[in-house]
Amino acid sequence: MTESNYLYVAAIDFGTTYSGYAFSSRTDFKRDPLEIHANQSWNAGSTQLASLKTPTCLLLDSDKKFVAFGYEAENEYADLISDQLHGDYFYFSRIKMYLYQNKNLSKDLMIEDISGKSLVALDVFSLSIKALKDHFIERVNKLVKNIQIDDILWVLTVPAIWNDNAKLFMRTSAEQAGIHPNKLRIALEPEAASIYCQTLPTEKSVDADSEIVVAPVGTKYIVVDLGGGTADITVHEKINNGRLKEIYFATGGNCGGTSVDAEFFNLMEKITNPAIMNALKGEHLANYLDLSREFETKKRSIKPNTTGRINMKIPIALNLVCKEHLGQTLKSVIESSDFSSKVSLKGDKIRFEFSLFTSLFQLTIDSLIKLMLDILSEKCCDGITQIILVGGFSQCMLVQKAVKDTFPKLTVIVPKDCDLAVMQGAVMFGHQPNIIAHRIARCTYGFRKKKTFDPAIHDQNHLEIVNGEAKCIRLFDAFLKHKEPIQPGKIFKTMAISRPSEGGEFKLHIFKTEKENPMYTDEEGCSELGVIKVEKPNPTITEKINVQVVLGETEIQVKISGTELGKKHNVRIEMI
Repeated sequence: MTESNYLYVAAIDFGTTYSGYAFSSRTDFKRDPLEIHANQSWNAGSTQLASLKTPTCLLLDSDKKFVAFGYEAENEYADLISDQLHGDYFYFSRIKMYLYQNKNLSKDLMIEDISGKSLVALDVFSLSIKALKDHFIERVNKLVKNIQIDDILWVLTVPAIWNDNAKLFMRTSAEQAGIHPNKLRIALEPEAASIYCQTLPTEKSVDADSEIVVAPVGTKYIVVDLGGGTADITVHEKINNGRLKEIYFATGGNCGGTSVDAEFFNLMEKITNPAIMNALKGEHLANYLDLSREFETKKRSIKPNTTGRINMKIPIALNLVCKEHLGQTLKSVIESSDFSSKVSLKGDKIRFEFSLFTSLFQLTIDSLIKLMLDILSEKCCDGITQIILVGGFSQCMLVQKAVKDTFPKLTVIVPKDCDLAVMQGAVMFGHQPNIIAHRIARCTYGFRKKKTFDPAIHDQNHLEIVNGEAKCIRLFDAFLKHKEPIQPGKIFKTMAISRPSEGGEFKLHIFKTEKENPMYTDEEGCSELGVIKVEKPNPTITEKINVQVVLGETEIQVKISGTELGKKHNVRIEMI
């Protein structure tokens, strides 16, 4: 990592629902770590939804060339639909969860757009990151002339619960977007949020019960990053010199804000019918997006102790679609539905009984609370005193109340800028990457090795005779154990043999599992993480290769050297 010659740190927060960037100069950071800037010019279109981020939406033309990103992509695609010119365009939205859900990532992986047309996923992610990168370059050049991309240290945020392949996929996308690998760091989202929250004075938080957000040394706290797609949870302890120590490995699940969105649109389908909502989306996308934004506003602002009904502005096109497809007005459709006693229409407002509206949140909140209870029941989590809620969905007061009611003895802290905590913390991480002093391994990692066969230990299925010697093959030689505490930068050293039969390339396979003590690389639960490949200057010789694995960072790094290979090579683990 070439870090000494950058002028700015720019963090790209690529979210499920919304994305954005934040930045600060080295000079500003030394003077005031909280002097971090975010773009404030995203245009939300026809609604009043305030956001310092823009929707994660990408629009490409028929030649797969970039047209627009964010609100502009939403609005331009809606216009194309209105003019019936959208057929050859590609429109992607909320694509981030695809990496969390797909366990077999590759460079050739295809992803479908809103209409079912496919493109290479790597290109879609790369063009999205490039849009944010280019927007930032344009913005910063208005502040300081002639800033070049090499003057910037980039930080890309990813969920801590993502596997190594998904993290590498995002890195590869960013590099394809024009970011040099030596000027790119990967930040784990809940870690970034934790870093940000440690710098906040009390007045920067909401309902902190007069506690200090800048915790004293020895404080243990849980960070819950509630984004659009996932809840990403980690547990930290404040240690000396302002540094942080992870005491429980990051975990989480599919219980972010989009789960509630899905419940809302399921309810709307039950009130009308699926064909009506599909028609609204297919024929009047601008109105569909307005409905989605209206729900987003209500989702964030609904108060737990509200009585009466929840009013939402309904797009006029929904009434038109009901007349065209059902021959009825929206009002009569609602009155004849199974929800007529709990839903009504008054003017341009649809009114939901409070209990029905809040029921949309229940499954997601229950899943979140279970995750938190499971973590807090771990012995290493004894002594936790604070819960810090960050991410856009943490603004939901129903979520806040559920957490406070479930954990009455813990101080629940919601920073005022909770939806920007990850983005701003990622900027801080770029300036001081060594702030995390200790991490916990999420998996056991190791190499595939052959050793002398011992019948008292090894099973016959792994016996192979090699040059007259009994060898045990496919042994899992672990260099890092599941749940093992590890300091960033710790080096594991081993040796491997490169033989002439390997066709001019030295290859070393790395495996992973959630088991703490695996015996073999082919047992259940073990999978190949990736392979190290280096071209040999002399492919005809047998050579001892020195391997160093750098552990404890947000990404695994490998260095190798040998008599023929020469000095140390930094090599990438090929995973995708």
